[in-house]
Amino acid sequence: MPTPKRTYVSPRREEAAAQTRERILRSATRLFAERGYGRVTVADIAAEAGVSSKAVFASAGSKSDILNEIVDTAVRASGSEWTMRAVLAERDQEAALRALAHGTRVGNESMFTVHEAVHKALPSHEDGEALWQRATADYRAALRTAAHHLHALAKPAGPEEETADLLWFWFGPGGWRTLVAENGWPWDRAEAFLLRTALATLRTP
Repeated sequence: MPTPKRTYVSPRREEAAAQTRERILRSATRLFAERGYGRVTVADIAAEAGVSSKAVFASAGSKSDILNEIVDTAVRASGSEWTMRAVLAERDQEAALRALAHGTRVGNESMFTVHEAVHKALPSHEDGEALWQRATADYRAALRTAAHHLHALAKPAGPEEETADLLWFWFGPGGWRTLVAENGWPWDRAEAFLLRTALATLRTP
């Protein structure tokens, strides 16, 4: 019985394919963030990435597939685990809030273009609500953990669930976007203000 031929996979070809895919995803992220998901076509993404529309489909899939990958990238690169380690290591309420403010600022600043791409996709995406829930589920869970830690250190006024809601209001993507994207605040100013507001509200009398 003849031995089946083994398929040869060229490492160089694989690397080139991975680079093309990465270029397509970066281009799509930038276009979605600038124009909005509904106003960008696969042809636009192809032109921005310097490839053909056929190459976009072959490498990254449809426009919806690309957006899903952008969301997954945002979740993987959010830095929430690093932030929560820093928060949970603190034994003082103020220090924990400072770690939370800085960690969420770093995550939102470093992923700003990705967050804008997702945010602007919501109104025109066929399932925007599910997309937003998938993009933010881990983030919200992390802030609930932070609220629990703050209550363990020194019980703030109000129930723990309310504290978690307030942390989302201040340090979730909406709070950062309102100050930085919509009002043009520098990140340093936004961080200082959100921290100051959180301390004034949650500090135990």
